[in-house]
Order: sequence, then structure tokens, then C-alpha cells
Amino acid sequence: MLDNDTQFRLFQQYPMLRELPAEDQAELLAAASVMQLPAGTVVFDENQPCQGFPLLLSGSVRVIKAAANGRELHLYSIDPGGSCILTSSCLLGHANYQARGVAKQDTVLIVLPPSAFRKLLSAHEPFRDYIFSLFSERLTDLMQLVSAVAFQKLDQRLAALLVTKATPIHTTHQALADELGSVREIVSRLLKNFAEQGWVKLGREHIELTDTAALRKFAHL
Repeated sequence: MLDNDTQFRLFQQYPMLRELPAEDQAELLAAASVMQLPAGTVVFDENQPCQGFPLLLSGSVRVIKAAANGRELHLYSIDPGGSCILTSSCLLGHANYQARGVAKQDTVLIVLPPSAFRKLLSAHEPFRDYIFSLFSERLTDLMQLVSAVAFQKLDQRLAALLVTKATPIHTTHQALADELGSVREIVSRLLKNFAEQGWVKLGREHIELTDTAALRKFAHL
């Protein structure tokens, strides 16, 4: 059973659960469990069976596709109030994961057992609408990712990524490379080129955008 503070945070982030009948709500809270994950924890990995449905209270989780050579492609992030559409797909299709989830920072999440997830999906329309809206959003995101990988050069994709972030950007070249599915050396060279153009200023784990308009034009945004 979740304590009162955790219940409050859960209903604050996922208000559709407040609409459950009292009996169903009590059953859900009794079945749910809390996980506290340090940054860097692998939440789930490829070819693993799905053990439950996550609801994030704090922190963030990156979902990535990893290659045998160690390169990674960032698929999407899960933040508080969101959840993992890949997990939904695995639970509905009784399939194993085909990607990896890693905690980007210290993360607290509630895990619903598969039976509770399926019951919510079948009997609670607000939760069902929430899941289907996630499918729609993630499908759009993944279509944009496929389009970018297929039709944009890496330097254009890097420019497009930079302008989505608040400046100054506190990150590493490796982290940007991971988001783009590239390697650090190439991203570092492209950032140096951007700096020479006067579009960015580079520091240690620090990037300041000095000409956002030029970056947007270069990325064809």
C-alpha cells in the first residue's frame, strides 16, 4: 500500500486515476509498488520480459536503441506525468522489450502489475484515452525521428536538436551524440564548426547558442 504522500503525488501527476471508483482505487493502490532508481540505472533492457507498467513521480528515463558496436539512438524520454509506450505495447502484445530504458537522473516511479494495467485499460475510459494519446504522440515523434535520420544530414540534425534546448545548454558532447545516434568525435567536430560560424560558444559541458536564427535556417526549421 502506498503511503499518503506517495498517493498524493501519484494523483497529482496522473489525475485520471482520481476518477476511479473508491473500491477500484483502493485495489490499485494496494497492488502498486514504489521504485527509487539512482541515475544511470537500467530500468529495462532489450529482450527482457515486461514486469509492470511505470508511472513516473520524479526524474526522467531515456528510452534508447543500442547497437552491437555500442552506439545508441535516442527514441524518447519519459518524464513525470508520462509513461512508456513501449511498455504498453509489450504488455498488450505479451512481448519482450526491444529497446533499453535508462534513468537520466535519480527517479521515483510507481509500478503497476500487468494485471492492474490491463484492468485499467479495459474498464477505465480516462486511462484508456491517456494510453491512446501516448501512442499518438510517440508515433508522431518516431516518424519525425525516422524522417530526420533518413533525410537530414547529421549537422542539420544537430542544429535542430540544439534549438530545442534552453540556452545555455548544460550537457556533454557524448550526451548529444547519444541523442543523435552518433559518436562523440563527430559531434565535437560539428560543434567546433558551428562555433567557427559564430552560431554557438563552447565551454566545458556548456554550450551557449549565439545565433539561434542561423541554426534554425541551417536545419531548415
